[in-house]
This record gives sequence, C-alpha cells and structure tokens, in this order.
Amino acid sequence: MKIEFIEKNFKIIDSLKDAIKKKISKLDRYFGENAKARVVCKMENKKHKLEVTIKNEGLLYRSEVIGDNMNENIDLALPKIERQIIKQYEKKRDKFRNLVIDYSDLAFLDNKPEDINKEIIKKKAFDLDPILIEDAIDFLDAIDHDFYVFLNSKTGKVNVLYVRGNGGLGLIECNY
Repeated sequence: MKIEFIEKNFKIIDSLKDAIKKKISKLDRYFGENAKARVVCKMENKKHKLEVTIKNEGLLYRSEVIGDNMNENIDLALPKIERQIIKQYEKKRDKFRNLVIDYSDLAFLDNKPEDINKEIIKKKAFDLDPILIEDAIDFLDAIDHDFYVFLNSKTGKVNVLYVRGNGGLGLIECNY
C-alpha cells in the first residue's frame, strides 16, 4: 500500500511516521498493491487530529480522530477502518473475490463487529418554508436535534444544518 503523509500545523517526526506505516501495513491483507492511504496529521484548537483515508478499487475507507496524542489517535483510527472494511466485505462479497476474512485473526478489532439493523423504522414528511440560515440556527437550538433541514430563502435550495463533533455547526447545501 502506498502511504502519503500530509502535515498541517503539525510536524510528523520520523518515529511517528514509521509507527503509522507499520500499523497501516497490517491492513495490507485486505487490499491489493494499488491501494493508497492518505494520512493527515494536524493541530486544531490545541488538539491532535488524525485523518486516515484509504482508497482501493473505487472504495473509500475513512477515519478521523481527535485526541491529545497522535500515537493514541492511530490506535483509535485503524479499528474504525477495519470495521468499515469488514462491513463492506459482508455487504458486497463479489468485489472481494480473493479475500476471506478470518474473524479470529483481525488486525485491530478484538471480535467481529455486530450487525446493525439498517431498516427504516420511522418516516416523516414535512413542508419546507423558506427561511434564513440565522433562523435555521435558532430552530436547531429549539428542537434539540443534531440536524435541521430547511429551504434557504437566499438560494432557494434545500440545506441541512448540523452540529459537528467539535460542537460547531456545519451546513450542507444540496445541489439538484
């Protein structure tokens, strides 16, 4: 697997780079030699942020971890990616013709991830009235949800306002 390192407000020392390479190489068993890993190390708000993205045969696996230490972050990020690999494998076994996962020999996980029932259990419909982003922020606070869907009165497009992991807000603007 080819590994690309990107530094943003953080200097990756050689020992950290070697440790990350060694740990990511344990995932080689799931991929061919064309797989590419992108590791982004950065400082954000006095916290270490590690993003690991692996691309292989049109599939994408991604994990993002924020913590006090990059070494700990890599130990948290790779089990997330391994879970994604297993989930994808079980979903689409045809794309992994030559791969057989031995659940007793996982690289980072202690056991096989539990299956989560992904059926729709509730359906809602509602009318979208055009509002400003500022009003959507107020509505998001009022309903105490993680997201709020609204029709942006300035653009005329559907937007999703959501609470990010760090407590800030994110805005998704839908193009259609």
